[in-house]
Amino acid sequence: MAAVTTAYATTSKSAANPALKPNLTRQFPSFFKPSLALQRKSAAFPQIRAAVSRRPEYIPNRIDDPNYVRIFDTTLRDGEQSPGATMTLKQKLDIARQLAKLGVDIIEAGFPASSPMDFKAVETIAKEVGNNVDEDGYVPVICGLARCNKDDIFASWEAVKHAKRPRIHVFIATSDIHLEHKLRKTKEQVVQIATSMVTYAKSLGCEDIEFSAEDAGRTDKKYLFHILEEVIKVGATTVNIPDTVGYLLSREYAQYITDIKANTAGIENVVISTHCQNDLGLATINSIEGAFAGARQLECTINGIGERAGNASLEEIVMILKTRGKEAVGGLFTAIDGRHIYMTSKMVEEYSGLLIQPHKAIVGANAFAHESGIHQDGMLKNKATYEIMEPADIGLERTNTAGISLGKLSGRSAVREKLKELGYDVNDEEMKAIFPRFKSVAEQKKHVTDADLVALVSDELFNPEVFWQLKDLQVTCGTLGLSTATVKLTDADGKEHITCSVGTGPVDSAYKAIDLIVKAPATLLEYSMNAVTEGIDAIATTRVLIRFDNSIVTNAVTGQKTYRTFSGTGAAMDITVSSVRAYIGALNKLISFEKDSAVKGPTRVLSVKQ
Repeated sequence: MAAVTTAYATTSKSAANPALKPNLTRQFPSFFKPSLALQRKSAAFPQIRAAVSRRPEYIPNRIDDPNYVRIFDTTLRDGEQSPGATMTLKQKLDIARQLAKLGVDIIEAGFPASSPMDFKAVETIAKEVGNNVDEDGYVPVICGLARCNKDDIFASWEAVKHAKRPRIHVFIATSDIHLEHKLRKTKEQVVQIATSMVTYAKSLGCEDIEFSAEDAGRTDKKYLFHILEEVIKVGATTVNIPDTVGYLLSREYAQYITDIKANTAGIENVVISTHCQNDLGLATINSIEGAFAGARQLECTINGIGERAGNASLEEIVMILKTRGKEAVGGLFTAIDGRHIYMTSKMVEEYSGLLIQPHKAIVGANAFAHESGIHQDGMLKNKATYEIMEPADIGLERTNTAGISLGKLSGRSAVREKLKELGYDVNDEEMKAIFPRFKSVAEQKKHVTDADLVALVSDELFNPEVFWQLKDLQVTCGTLGLSTATVKLTDADGKEHITCSVGTGPVDSAYKAIDLIVKAPATLLEYSMNAVTEGIDAIATTRVLIRFDNSIVTNAVTGQKTYRTFSGTGAAMDITVSSVRAYIGALNKLISFEKDSAVKGPTRVLSVKQ
């Protein structure tokens, strides 16, 4: 098909005045072929015809297209700091690959100095994802976080240096409250530390260095200008302005960016970045306002996960710029391929164990649902009456457009086609695992709904490495005595283990039997279950959260000590089977983490070359 083009208005010299609209004609890569759904919607949605935009050549300290916005994803670092969001090495690698498929510019893969396992995860991502160059020349930057000390910076470089485009991200607090109560240092001492550590990072051979002024939102502006000037002089290529506690209003944050551009010597030689927390619910809009004011890198996470109230949401930022970028935000755009948003969101939800609320913008279950009669009438007449984007924009298709109804006679091709419609691109190996589960449910139900299929697929696709697997389960319960469960599990070598136990109910007795077999140092913290669909034949989904009793982790940034926790999910028509699948899934995560923790990485005592 012919190449897709779109026009933007002109700016004179640079991104210094983002309010001016560019006058560039942009041609999209020839390998991009919009889906039929994307082509069909062009008349009703002219503002979002372009699905994927051309990415400028990557140069660490500048962006040749003044309207291009880099997307910096920190799901694997800041996002994983959410309570209960501990992920295994395999899961982190899966997410990094999915982020590359999505097209993020920078992947912050972790905090290498925080633990040998985190070091190994960042190193593995740098080697495997950071060298996978696509046909258009795209490969993500792989970034590692480091505090302003040599040990952290050395560990970060050792982990990311294997990538084609490695980056070290150093940070130090700059606000008065942090200087007085946390660092207990003077302003000039902090400037000296910051400049010497950026210099050290550069001396290791790193040409892409990001500097973050932690708690910049509460930092004296003159001091902020000063420290940014100094780190730019010694080699910082990106300067990040974090609103660490989500304190600033949108107009205040935008003014910070404007003032930094106007008062910081050398700022024209670096990229300005935003990092907005969501404590007041303003993370996404503050990021957008920061971009409108001149920032050209936006830091965010999938589903907005992160510490406390979370971070700016990648999917919200991307879709705001896609739907309103040309007309309302000065022509700003990204190169994110929105068709992979939904799959990425589901993967992060399942791996992190952090549920997406139904009314979450873009990826929530209700994001494209219309219950009001007036709205439904408008949708039937013209979808643009109540939708500013279509499900296809994030990788979904409407059920009634494909017309596939699944039942016990449906074959693999029909199931795979329905999965594509729902945003899941599965390979042959994954279909081998999914199809038997589908047939089992289809034999018991007249019609398998989309929600049923999503529950089954999520349960299969996003399972951790299998160390223990449910082979058989039998429970006896009632009002006349204790519940009894007999459980048969197979281990990683295929050996069967069987035992029974009693408890206060079928789930309790089954869990106790599993504990007798697995013998993992775990405590059940949370248990929840809900029916995916209506009726007596509904599929039940169960989520559990367990505590790893032998692992207390210290947050490398805050110093807070907590137990590691792991989540698990299960889906089945039998609520006890669903519960057992969830518990075994969480235990498999814990065991996988123990296995990953056995890897050796540089220790902070021995790693630094003084």
